[in-house]
Amino acid sequence: MLKKVLLAAAALAPLAPAYAEAPKPAALVADGIPPVPDEIPASMRPYGESRSAVAQGWNAKTGALIVSTRFGNTAQLHTVSGPGMSRQQITFEAEPVQGLPSPVGDTLVIQKDMGGNEFYQLYRFDQGRLQLLTDGKSRNEFGAWSEDGKLVGYSSTRRNGTDSDLYVMNPLDPKTNRMVVQVKGGGWAITGFSPDNRTALVQEYVSIQKSNLWLMDVRTGKLTALGDHNQSIAYTGATYAPDGTIWATSDEGSDFQRLGTIDPRSGRFTPKSPEPRWDVDSFEIARDGSYIAYVVNEKGSSKLRLLDPKTGAVREARNLPLGVIGGLHAGPDGRLAFTMSSAKFPADSFTLSPVSLEPTRWTQSETGGLDPALNPEAELVEVKSFDGETVSGFLYRPDPKKFPGKRPLIVDIHGGPEGQYTPGFRGAGNYLTNELGIVVFAPNVRGSSGFGKRFVSLDNGPTKREDSVKDIGAFLDTLQKDSRIDRARMAVTGGSYGGYMCYASAIRYGDRFKAADCIVAISNFVTFLENTQSYRRDLRRVEYGDERDPAQRTKLTEISPLTSVNRLKIPLMVVTGANDPRVPESEANQIVAAVRGNGGIAWHLVGKNEGHGFRKKENRDYESWVETMFWQKYLLAQ
Repeated sequence: MLKKVLLAAAALAPLAPAYAEAPKPAALVADGIPPVPDEIPASMRPYGESRSAVAQGWNAKTGALIVSTRFGNTAQLHTVSGPGMSRQQITFEAEPVQGLPSPVGDTLVIQKDMGGNEFYQLYRFDQGRLQLLTDGKSRNEFGAWSEDGKLVGYSSTRRNGTDSDLYVMNPLDPKTNRMVVQVKGGGWAITGFSPDNRTALVQEYVSIQKSNLWLMDVRTGKLTALGDHNQSIAYTGATYAPDGTIWATSDEGSDFQRLGTIDPRSGRFTPKSPEPRWDVDSFEIARDGSYIAYVVNEKGSSKLRLLDPKTGAVREARNLPLGVIGGLHAGPDGRLAFTMSSAKFPADSFTLSPVSLEPTRWTQSETGGLDPALNPEAELVEVKSFDGETVSGFLYRPDPKKFPGKRPLIVDIHGGPEGQYTPGFRGAGNYLTNELGIVVFAPNVRGSSGFGKRFVSLDNGPTKREDSVKDIGAFLDTLQKDSRIDRARMAVTGGSYGGYMCYASAIRYGDRFKAADCIVAISNFVTFLENTQSYRRDLRRVEYGDERDPAQRTKLTEISPLTSVNRLKIPLMVVTGANDPRVPESEANQIVAAVRGNGGIAWHLVGKNEGHGFRKKENRDYESWVETMFWQKYLLAQ
């Protein structure tokens, strides 16, 4: 009987229609978007299969490295026992997770949200299961471990949904969980514990130009100001060394973030890193205090250096390729783990010997079978903007032998707004240059970080906001003169604040751009500020302006893309996360409705199980397929 059924099925198979439409994930809503032809995912598939292995820290008991890698739909935690050894998966959650291993033993705390809503919970990893440590409802953010592994400090909005109060607990005994101090504002975090666990360092983030440091009595919750809070000084990463010295990066007395020490009595910052310019992005103290590893950001490229805290001598890591470094983790045996990526390889985990200064690559992440050596390197482009300010960005060109003549261009604007584009691995973005022959330009407009505190403040407030949009015009003036760029085929894209820049650029330079793809983007500053989550609202008012002030509200309305949507004449694609706590879905809905109401073209892709950007692979894949279809239709067509 079974044989007859199989034969009948085989006879009918040729009569079935050929499958020509790519399947859409169930959680995505494709509003006004045509079906994706199957040849697009077939062509793009290798580019969507690149992976990464981001160092999360060490298992201090076994000496294994804990890394984040995606083998399924979301990034999960794996252990790697040695260089080049296999990744052994240890978490199997439906949502991406972040690993926060204890500096001693093998206790592992995990931070995870649901559907991209950023209402993070903390868990203890226990034999493949996650044991909830927080309330399961509010937004909780990990701060720091104590060096003996007995305390975890974190912030939580559970009291009123807005203020990030400070808590401590022993994760092995959740009953010890307690609020130490109530605060006002959403920018508070515990950043380190003193060696005796009696005092904790606390950072109060006000803006990228100002953060206040406090000393917190862990028992009583008493906060004591560290430094002069009346000054606009930015600190990052404040923590204790094993000998009790307080280390941090600060822009006190400089235009850049420098690494140094802070006197706990006077609050005086003393710089220790010798670099005259460029930011120290991050640092890590050896478990025995023998070195301070730090990363210097030189125009977007990373330099890894080790400082001897006793002598002040600085040595640089050897034989590292040009790329971007982050995620420093000092191990129990003195080795430093870090993550690095470049145009030629995805983010992978490395270690550095503090003796030889030679790096060792622990993971070799997959690139979908493609040769990453064929990816184009970034070219640094610097131009003078409308007011003489120098702005820069990175240009990626396709192979001129494969794609001769003038090529189309996409301007891809980073978010933040105080972010910075750095030339790391571009993943599926390499498809644009390698297969479609599109030039990609990633600008760092004024307001970007990495170029000093003066530069990062140049777009602050509603009156200066459009100056960054004018920077795009300066870049276009230069790029349109390039003999290898087709000035008749240019487009713009961007996410988050870069999404606002995408809308604004599409309106201001609609005569130069053919299409715009704007992702999780602000369309109206007033409604954005009114509807973003309360824990972050005041922090965003410092950057953009205060919509409660009538004069600022008027200016914010004036510069909002929605106000000038009647001038948006080019095809628009909008990508939205329905659970986005930063830029709510309503920001996308209102501009899509307005564009369509004016008779314009607006494709709208909504992720019902996503937040501020798509994180699940099936959703990200479909997004890239739709974007490719969008560019083919509205940019590449002559």
